[in-house]
Amino acid sequence: MNLYRRQKSDMRVDERLIHAARLLAHARHAIALTGAGISTPSGIPDFRSPGKGLWEFTDPAEVASIWAYRRQPERFYHWIRPLMKALREARPNPAHHALARLEAMGVIQWVITQNIDALHQKAGSRRVIEVHGHTRTATCLACGHQEPTDPLWEQVLQGELPPPCPRCGGLLKPDVVLFGEMLPAEALTRAQELALAADVMLVVGSSLEVMPAADLPRLTLRSGGKVIIVNLGGTTIDHLAHVVLRGDVATLLPRLADEVALLRDHSPPPK
Repeated sequence: MNLYRRQKSDMRVDERLIHAARLLAHARHAIALTGAGISTPSGIPDFRSPGKGLWEFTDPAEVASIWAYRRQPERFYHWIRPLMKALREARPNPAHHALARLEAMGVIQWVITQNIDALHQKAGSRRVIEVHGHTRTATCLACGHQEPTDPLWEQVLQGELPPPCPRCGGLLKPDVVLFGEMLPAEALTRAQELALAADVMLVVGSSLEVMPAADLPRLTLRSGGKVIIVNLGGTTIDHLAHVVLRGDVATLLPRLADEVALLRDHSPPPK
């Protein structure tokens, strides 16, 4: 009986995966939205998983908010040091490569990511919108001067505080979005435009809890598009999605890309 149930469950997963592949294969304008769950197979911890997420052990307001950064930047750098080490050592996993492959096939038009790890670009994705910023540059909070962060992170990883702004002596801040900051306006506006124009949105590795990025799938749904969710745990819009694939994204995404490649030119559009 247990074996029978397992086979039946696997069949249901396969049916859902094929349905998701058909939606993508025949989409006119498909986009992807990714969260921390796509990068956990690469060794980067997420923030909200029960028992192991970064915010399970640290109050984000104390170390990763803009007001805390202005008051005590050393606490932020002490907290982020092990995370930056993980980011620097991380390599794209099969889920990142699968999205890059879908883009190369002309299926996925854009990847919108909540991550700051640049693993999509390293995997080969060319059209990436980083709505929560990135670690490549830092901006002075006093004069707005911007510069590359490679020297800054080298010092942080060695346990030192970064130097002040070379122009005015003010406080440099990496261009990642901290709590209390607005998302980059240009990136958010472009992401919202793409979500409204999409006929299919593929959501990968996001619990869809952090606004305003979490509202992007709802924009696609409101404009008549379909949403596919691939995630290990539940999300806030599972009940609205057209297909939900629950499991390891590093396993499911390559299977999905394989299925899209097989179906794209050899099956009628899904109803």
